[in-house]
Amino acid sequence: MGTARGEPPANGPLRAGVSTQLACFTAEGTIRAMVRMDHKGICHPPSVVLHAYCRWAALQGIETERMRRRWASGTGVEWPDGWLAGVPVLAERRGSAPATVAALSRIDERHEQTATRSRGCHALTRALPISAIGKEGAALAGETAALTHGDAAARSATVQATALLHHCLTNSPEEAHPPVTADQPVREALRTGIAVLPPLGRGNGGNEHNHLMTVFRHAVEQPADAGLLARFAPDATAPSALYGGLYAAVSFPHRAGFGTALQFAAGAPDGDSVACVTGALLGAVHGTEALPMDLVSRHELSYVLDTLARDLLLQVLDSPSGSEYVEGWDPHWWSRYPGW
Repeated sequence: MGTARGEPPANGPLRAGVSTQLACFTAEGTIRAMVRMDHKGICHPPSVVLHAYCRWAALQGIETERMRRRWASGTGVEWPDGWLAGVPVLAERRGSAPATVAALSRIDERHEQTATRSRGCHALTRALPISAIGKEGAALAGETAALTHGDAAARSATVQATALLHHCLTNSPEEAHPPVTADQPVREALRTGIAVLPPLGRGNGGNEHNHLMTVFRHAVEQPADAGLLARFAPDATAPSALYGGLYAAVSFPHRAGFGTALQFAAGAPDGDSVACVTGALLGAVHGTEALPMDLVSRHELSYVLDTLARDLLLQVLDSPSGSEYVEGWDPHWWSRYPGW
């Protein structure tokens, strides 16, 4: 929706962008980190997610030989490995991710890597799947953002977005006391989610809680104002993605308005990132059944995304490959998600 500026073609498949590609590898890397922890008892999850981004880069033809030397030299294994490396769409160029590519291109055989000073939106949009693993996901999201984006505001916005999304996934407004009216679960979930966010300092020149509450209040009092959307989300940075996504989600809290919310969000100066965050927040509250079927059924990566989502949840709940001491029930899980 963001790439199409809110006006997707009437028929045919809907193409995935680079943010979606990177989010796929975030989800896969997160699963592989948990698999490694189960079997080895020791793991540095950001490094495993970094390895996932390197597999994406290799598929894209970015520093392929350097990546192979770093990750596959002397191992005797086929690389890139894991099932995700076999998805053709993930090897196609679907937009630019300059900060991510610049940082990955600096990796050498000693695993040293230097982030750029970017506060670009990809630090945030690619990290959103991590919200499914628990409260600790926010810290991991911040660490994965810092792999490639060195700006404090990018990391702060990523942590805030992931924590807010986790709250929406795990706290049902229907159980609130006093009860929430049927058409207001989005606003209640986001209001309470902002209230419980951890303090993170002044990453982008002011208190993040105050910024978020200001955006929330304007969305309630002046919803769906294109001028306000452009004011809160003026560029392609991580803070803009967070504030613009929050404004659009609160502006269209009703389940029936999901598609309209995405269309409105796509009209932001950087509609890709704002629509991404808007859809994540609304989907977390309303559930997958509320996703516009005319869009979801046409998405070229719908199978891949759905499989990754289910597998991520399955790994969190049941560890199909078992552990160092317990035999797993899925003999293929390790080959799908090698723990490194």
